[in-house]
Amino acid sequence: MGLPSMLRGLAGGMSHVDVSAGTLGAALDVLAQRYPALERRLRDEQGGLRRYVNFYVDGEECRRLDGSETPLRPQSEVVIIPSVAGG
Repeated sequence: MGLPSMLRGLAGGMSHVDVSAGTLGAALDVLAQRYPALERRLRDEQGGLRRYVNFYVDGEECRRLDGSETPLRPQSEVVIIPSVAGG
């Protein structure tokens, strides 16, 4: 999983984390076990994907696929990109 700079501090400074899982949701579960502080930034209180965080699986936004149930292949690339607002 690729992590943007704004989340790396919550993952021990890592820019990339290898995770083995069958779905995006399962991968996020593994990530949350390793780095509990990330959980709150990635998923809401009900365990759903946060609205303003984009999750790309092999270049496709997961909400256009199956959301957290999006299947992952052994070599899938997951990229997490929080929305940035400004003005």
